[in-house]
Amino acid sequence: MSEERQPQSLRVVVTGASGNVGTSVVQALSEDPSVTSILGLARREPRWSCPKLDWARVDLAEDDDLDRFVAGADVVIHLAWLFQPARDPVTTWRANVLGSIRTFEAVARRGVPALIHASSVGAYSPGPKDSRVVESWPTHGWPAAAYTREKAYLERYLDSFVPQNPGIRVVRMRPAFLFKRESASEQRRLFAGPLFAGGLARPGLIPIVPDVSGLRVQALHTADAAEAYRLAALGEVHGAFNLAAEPVLDAPVLAEILGARTVPTPRWALRAPLAAAWHLHAVPATPDLFDAVLRLPLMDTGRARRELGWTPRHRSTDVIAEFLDGLREGAGMPTPPLTPRVKGGRLHELRTGVGHRP
Repeated sequence: MSEERQPQSLRVVVTGASGNVGTSVVQALSEDPSVTSILGLARREPRWSCPKLDWARVDLAEDDDLDRFVAGADVVIHLAWLFQPARDPVTTWRANVLGSIRTFEAVARRGVPALIHASSVGAYSPGPKDSRVVESWPTHGWPAAAYTREKAYLERYLDSFVPQNPGIRVVRMRPAFLFKRESASEQRRLFAGPLFAGGLARPGLIPIVPDVSGLRVQALHTADAAEAYRLAALGEVHGAFNLAAEPVLDAPVLAEILGARTVPTPRWALRAPLAAAWHLHAVPATPDLFDAVLRLPLMDTGRARRELGWTPRHRSTDVIAEFLDGLREGAGMPTPPLTPRVKGGRLHELRTGVGHRP
């Protein structure tokens, strides 16, 4: 296990600090006595804050001088990510890939001692659903989906960045799907769209759960992911870490949570209506992302437990139950990404085009 450093004044910069993961990460950091200041970077400044946190508005893909934001930092935690507009992959590529590279380059120019990058299980190449992969599993993603393609590209970039910058400690976090109650409204907008009725996410109201081959995934409470980021920021670890909670989520587990029964279902029976809804602008999530999910490997989290001393406090089933409660209640936080209700409501989502930038 890596021992935590206890500097007198740990200064941390967090990109994407107003989102699902970012709000939890800055909360975890603010409660640590060895962290004295946190600079949260976001495209839109939120009304929410916490102790030790200052905000700065910045667009990582557009700002002319990122160096001024990372100068003097002991650690940069890079979480910023744009999921939508999924119908405009050029925009997400510019924000996610080019914005990330510009951030990494600023870290190198300013000699920041540590960089922690939010990679993902989505960076992994297709893998097994009946065993667990460790961090050496190939990270080539699934090429058809923008999210997995972009995460994999940044893995390749960091493969060259690390040997070129030996003085920078680089950590790559690869979490499973991340949920918390307060992320429910945002994730409904990003992936389900305005036609999804959150009130239906109640045990007993959904009678069946499709049992689709390959639909076995892992989940994690965002607060547990945030604790791993905190441990990595304060420690001396480097390299990649898989993050996930137990148990693995599949049709029988989800059916138990929902009080439903499972029905064996071929892949096409789910993909075809999803593709039709996508083309009709009824949902924002692409069928290519569904294809990627079916191919994601299950991850072994042994390295994070051994070297970070990390253990998730929430079981994945409790995470999903909390998230479903958030869907029913329209939960959120007073930050632009997590706001419970966007201006104009669901009609605004429809008018601006489902799958376009909100």
